[in-house]
Amino acid sequence: MTETKTRSPEFRLAAGAIGGLRQDLFHHGFDYRPLPPLGTGGPVIRRLPEAIRTRAVWAPHAVVGVVALICVLAGTFEANTYSVFGIGTVITAGVPAAALLMTLVRPVLGFWVSIVSTPLVAAAGQGDWPWGPNAFVCHLGVLIVVAARTRPRTAAWMWLITLFAGSFLGNFAGPYSSTTAPMAVASAFALLLVTVVQVRREAEREVTVQRTVTAVERDRRTLLEERTTIARELHDVVAHHMSVVAIQAEAAPYRVENPPPELEQAFVTIRENAVAALTELRRVLGVVRAEDYEAPDAPQPTLAELDRLLDNVRETGLETEKTVTGAVRELPPGVELSAYRIVQEALSNTLRHAPGATAQVEIGYVLGGLGVRVVNGPARGLVKPSPGAGHGITGMRERVAMLNGEMTAGAYGDGGYEVAVFLPVPAQRSGAEDGEGA
Repeated sequence: MTETKTRSPEFRLAAGAIGGLRQDLFHHGFDYRPLPPLGTGGPVIRRLPEAIRTRAVWAPHAVVGVVALICVLAGTFEANTYSVFGIGTVITAGVPAAALLMTLVRPVLGFWVSIVSTPLVAAAGQGDWPWGPNAFVCHLGVLIVVAARTRPRTAAWMWLITLFAGSFLGNFAGPYSSTTAPMAVASAFALLLVTVVQVRREAEREVTVQRTVTAVERDRRTLLEERTTIARELHDVVAHHMSVVAIQAEAAPYRVENPPPELEQAFVTIRENAVAALTELRRVLGVVRAEDYEAPDAPQPTLAELDRLLDNVRETGLETEKTVTGAVRELPPGVELSAYRIVQEALSNTLRHAPGATAQVEIGYVLGGLGVRVVNGPARGLVKPSPGAGHGITGMRERVAMLNGEMTAGAYGDGGYEVAVFLPVPAQRSGAEDGEGA
């Protein structure tokens, strides 16, 4: 362990490089990895007609096949120029093309076949040494395909191995000219281009992943903020009613002359439970309350204040109409508060996203609950819509889900938008409240 710590950075760098060579070009040399087709969502393929799109995904395979076929024909023609067709023609024309085709299924093995067969193909041919024209194109194609299917580090190793093999075989060129220098230059430019494209794609992929993670975190944060807001508002509503219960329980014995001790004790217990519930409620709210939160001076709004909200909205230029159907009755405070906030947020979205439009607010009192519908038309005028992050819709859905309701939101008509909500109210609870009011 001491020896490992005292090794120089150069030694560790060299050991890492050798380890990378062993992993990239030896351990995975025989891996079977067929080249997959292209995706149909690319910027070019997705613009093609459907009939052509299904075939265009195989474009890389077709390009490799066409290049291999051309090299076979060129190698055959070159070999027959110097001698009749024979085993030398098969080696010169077929082996480089076979190595190129092999990169479609076993990319690293295709590179080694191309390197190892280079002296054999050069000896069987009668042209430049060590790469003739067809062998030159095939080996360059092998480098490009393998580099595109592996990592940039693999491309660097392949270029160095090609340069070493070409330099070594160049000593045996004899009367023929060496093509090592052209191969080194051409492959360097090709591999550099492939590496740049790979690095750019990887960067784009990481940016996409990061954006996705950021969007998820932003949605989660928005959800928590909306739930916190709802918790604060419900605290104000529940705290008000619990305070009323405590006060009434304390004052009730004084309204009855000579109340029995059991009744007095019952009211004392009711008051103590109400005060304890208020204490626990405030303690729970302290967990979700922001440091700069200030309790509202006025009670939380209900549907009775909806007309005042619409008047304020009309002053901003949004023409709004309200329609109420069914028998108007008092609903649970949580339902009325949620309905009020949903209408408020829907109208705010209309002001932001559809300036100059008109809005219609419909409130429907039905037997099983309350229906709320807000519809706006398309934007009109010269004012441009303001972008939004979708927080309003998230808040609406949270309020509806809290009350086990249903909500739909989406495009309506010609450029308009509709928000439709149903908030259930149990029949027994509504009846009890109506009875108390009577």
